[in-house]
Amino acid sequence: MSDASHPTHRATAAAILPLLGGAANISTVTHCMTRLRLGLRDRALVQRAELRALPAVLGVVEDDTYQIVVGPGAVAQVAKELERLLEADRIHRAPTAAPGTVTGGVGIGGTGTGTGQGRNATPVRRALRRVAGVFVPLIPALIGCGVVAGVNGLLANLGWAPGLVPALGAIAGGFMSLIAVFVGYNTAKEFGGTPILGGAVAAVIVYPGVANVSVLGQKLAPGQGGVLGALAAALLAVRIERLCRRLVPQALDVLLTPTLTVLLTGLVTVFGLLRLAGVVADATGSAASWLLSHGGASAGLLLGGLFLPLVMLGLHQVLIPIHVTLIQQQGYTLLLPILAMAGAGQVGCAIAVYVRLHRNSAIRDTIRSALPAGLLGVGEPLIYGVSLPLGRPFVTACLGGAAGGAFIGLCNQLGTPVGSTAIGPSGWALVPLLRGPHGGLGAAVAVYAGGLLTGYLVGFLATYLFGFTRPMLADLNREPEPESEPVPEPEPEPEPEPE
Repeated sequence: MSDASHPTHRATAAAILPLLGGAANISTVTHCMTRLRLGLRDRALVQRAELRALPAVLGVVEDDTYQIVVGPGAVAQVAKELERLLEADRIHRAPTAAPGTVTGGVGIGGTGTGTGQGRNATPVRRALRRVAGVFVPLIPALIGCGVVAGVNGLLANLGWAPGLVPALGAIAGGFMSLIAVFVGYNTAKEFGGTPILGGAVAAVIVYPGVANVSVLGQKLAPGQGGVLGALAAALLAVRIERLCRRLVPQALDVLLTPTLTVLLTGLVTVFGLLRLAGVVADATGSAASWLLSHGGASAGLLLGGLFLPLVMLGLHQVLIPIHVTLIQQQGYTLLLPILAMAGAGQVGCAIAVYVRLHRNSAIRDTIRSALPAGLLGVGEPLIYGVSLPLGRPFVTACLGGAAGGAFIGLCNQLGTPVGSTAIGPSGWALVPLLRGPHGGLGAAVAVYAGGLLTGYLVGFLATYLFGFTRPMLADLNREPEPESEPVPEPEPEPEPEPE
């Protein structure tokens, strides 16, 4: 890592590390768009109050991974600085460590073991977390290629720069055409296999030669099954590889294990998983389209209203495979613009809190600093700094998200669907990625903006009218009592002089 990293990020990592119990207590370091995701060996060593009090920490989520919200942009740099500190500690302690002793190294992509598991880490939630860990590292490429695809579509519709359009199409489409390989690689890495073997078996899915294979009298199609097929193939490869490691003699392991892993997984993928994953992927796309075209406002209300709790729990990442599947099939995901309305309800809620708590300078300062990020779709600062600690405003923020989702769902049912060509941003930052009917952008932006404004308005009104009880308002708006000056002690009277 370059030594030219930002000093604030170094200071943040240095401040966080001792409050987590030191380097020896951290088993893994990963991050998503806004959160550090840490595997901790013993959570009893965490100084929770001091950690939450750090200015750079916007919130903490205790799940199977210990999640610290530090915001977009900063999170990647803080993670790098934290890794650097852990590596320095490992090197410092390595000469004195006993053989076989774990020295606090950093694992990228894992979830951590030992006493660091969260209280609510059920097997299902752990599995969902690990699936999310497969797709989260792909988000930067999905955003970049999605923006390029959006610009390319705009140029094509306007008839501008015809010589540039094919080049931009290749740049935007290259990653998506091979995304199955990246999914396979990350799956094997996340679940404890050899990453390159996971990528190798997933590559079968997108290889053009599968078009020459017939299964039950029907030709296969390259890309059939998409990321779901790649995920299943790589998971199978991890299982077969582990079995081979146990059964194959050590002298033949380097030759037989990778060969059997690729061969057996490849055969199952070609003659079974491709067709099965294709059916599941098609059903996923059809179900999403049917839900929004028939469910309309009710479907949008449900999706928009429940998304904030998913963000609060950190479970929103498990929707990434569905988004990616829809983008592969249809060129856009219809779900993301609706789910983005949860952030609109949060913004409207925060503005109402700002107005109602006119004497609470601490909360108003938090809102002023977090609101710009909220307008761009980063909701954690407002969630953990404002609405969730207050309680009732979190519920009214969900009502605003439900209203915005209902607006977009209704427009979808009426024939004006709005989709996103990539995942990652929300709020107003999602506008460059929007796509409407027949690739048009104007109607899509109009509907999406209408949804945001609806979310703002309903979130504001619901919070203003129902977000506080009278005792809450009286308590939160109470003027701080001035410090009373100490009463000076009376000076002792002089003793009378003796006669």
